[in-house]
Amino acid sequence: MSNFASSFVNFDIPNWFNSQHLTGMLRGIEKEGLRVKPDGFLAQTPHPAKLGSKLTHPFITTDYSESLLELITEPKASPKETLNMLRQLHVLVYQGMPEGELMWPLSMPCMLSSKDEDIPLADYGSSNTGKLKTLYRSGLGIRYGRRMQTIAGLHYNLSFGDTLFETWQAQTPMAQEQTLTEFKNEKYLGLIRNFKRLTSLVLYLLGASPSVCPCFVAGREHDLELLNDSTYYKPTATSLRMGKLGYTNSVQEQLDIRYNYLPEYVAGLRRAIQTPHESFAKLGLEDEDGNPIQINNHILQIENEYYSPIRPKQIAMSGETPTEALERRGIAYVEFRAIDLDPYSDVGIRLSSACFLEVMALYCLFSDSPDLLPEEEEALAINLERVVNEGRREGLHIINNGQEQSLEDWMLKHLERMQPLAALLDAHYGGNEYRAAVALMQGKAGHSESTISAQVNSDSQRLGSLWQLGFTLAQQHRESLLQQTLSPNTQAKYEVLVEKSILQQAEIELAETEDFMDFLQQYR
Repeated sequence: MSNFASSFVNFDIPNWFNSQHLTGMLRGIEKEGLRVKPDGFLAQTPHPAKLGSKLTHPFITTDYSESLLELITEPKASPKETLNMLRQLHVLVYQGMPEGELMWPLSMPCMLSSKDEDIPLADYGSSNTGKLKTLYRSGLGIRYGRRMQTIAGLHYNLSFGDTLFETWQAQTPMAQEQTLTEFKNEKYLGLIRNFKRLTSLVLYLLGASPSVCPCFVAGREHDLELLNDSTYYKPTATSLRMGKLGYTNSVQEQLDIRYNYLPEYVAGLRRAIQTPHESFAKLGLEDEDGNPIQINNHILQIENEYYSPIRPKQIAMSGETPTEALERRGIAYVEFRAIDLDPYSDVGIRLSSACFLEVMALYCLFSDSPDLLPEEEEALAINLERVVNEGRREGLHIINNGQEQSLEDWMLKHLERMQPLAALLDAHYGGNEYRAAVALMQGKAGHSESTISAQVNSDSQRLGSLWQLGFTLAQQHRESLLQQTLSPNTQAKYEVLVEKSILQQAEIELAETEDFMDFLQQYR
């Protein structure tokens, strides 16, 4: 375990960098949340008509299930503006949902039926694009079970302005030969590798899924303990969502997709999409009646099936795959995916967490980031598993540069180095939100009882179950969101979007003449 290239050694902010270089920084959020009935069971109603078409609405759609809402903000110039839009979307959802329905505030679902078919797949209408989206979800269901797909999370998307990269490139003699796009790709991938190295820090600080309802593990092997009659947990866990019980699968662990340079990443993903997998082949491509049940029998049906705590992204044009977009135009932003819903926030994330993620992103961007190779990936996977299952255990160690080190010391060292970056972000945006966020995280690093995961466990115990905690918080959030009103202007803008999205879907469906099986053949 000793031949790792050391990362994060002697961190210094580049001497050319000042708060002006943060101009043009943008962030957006994608947030999932299950719709549940007033009795706490998964909603079986279709996506509310008042919310528009989930195929074409730019901000309100569904993820895996018809009941799993996904809310998407536009890229915004500050974290406050992003959270403000996310809150507007939540208000609209509550205005449009059937009476008494709630948005579940926890990442881990509760009150699921033991029958997979009681978890409805998202239905995107009769167009071939819509049917393909539903077929992809059908494939995920038969591969991994529908229950796993009801886990909700939050993605924080972040990009930096060109001014930062242009100045940096001008200061880097070796980079003169590169185009700006190549330079940006290299720097964003460096950020991604470092974020992977620090994922354990994120899970400890923001993890909020230390426990599950019994329905989630029914019929599955697990080593969880009973917190009470109706909650399974691990006493010092942080984020079971990110561990073996959550969004992971053994097939993908063998993929060896690397983030050292962009063509290598793209080639790795494409290889997985083009390689058949024996266990998926056994499931077949069609049911007894000849209806397709998965897009293909390959390791990945499409790029999005690859689960990683962070992804490089580029906005895809119509008819373009994510890897084609990356290949043609380079990395536009990074997507931080290892984030549990914060059940204590009515929108699933607090401003302090958003600010912390941005400080950490800058820290990952400016720190040395040697190539990330399988041996180090293995050590990071061990760290992740330790922090997922027992991140709050006193005296826990992780592997750092091949050596065992105290998790607490490791976290505090990184957080201390982030402070000057927080000060620069505050200088740019005004206020002291970023410095306060890092100080808050330092407090959590030294006091595990103040983490969200510890709070979830103690509140579940106090209220009698994890379900009771989720239900209580969901009702509180619903009440507070329904008391908020949007300005007439904003309300009208969103109403126009709803109508427009319904018309767009109708147009797409009307324009199509190709039979779905022919379309699918072509796609495969």
